Amino acid sequence: MFAVKRAAWHFDRVAAEAFAEDGLGIMEGLVLAAVFFEAPRAIKPSHLAETFSTTRGNVSHVISSLEAKGFVQRKIDPSDARAYLLTLNPPGKRCALRVIAAFDKMQQGFEQSVGRSALKNALDVIRTLESLGRI
Repeated sequence: MFAVKRAAWHFDRVAAEAFAEDGLGIMEGLVLAAVFFEAPRAIKPSHLAETFSTTRGNVSHVISSLEAKGFVQRKIDPSDARAYLLTLNPPGKRCALRVIAAFDKMQQGFEQSVGRSALKNALDVIRTLESLGRI
């Protein structure tokens, strides 16, 4: 299990370097990319929390940070005044494109280092381990 944790730390460092120009963390990058790919539809923060298997509080913190940087905008959901929807501002769209390119470059680097098949097998093992944690 420690090896999995060390690999996660390594990935966090790689991502931090990739997103340093924009001052983003890994979750901020993931949220920007997700909102970008949902466009032109707006996305609910609760959907992001479910997608990334994290808490709504964590997503709220990330959204507040992205909003402070001028990358996202919250709008009241017209079908549910208790909820809000996220969209990207123009600087957020530009940043999301850089983030997506960085994710793609990381993925290609991982595939070149260990091979696509080995990565797929590793992901299968990680998903199995993750499901064991829910028992």
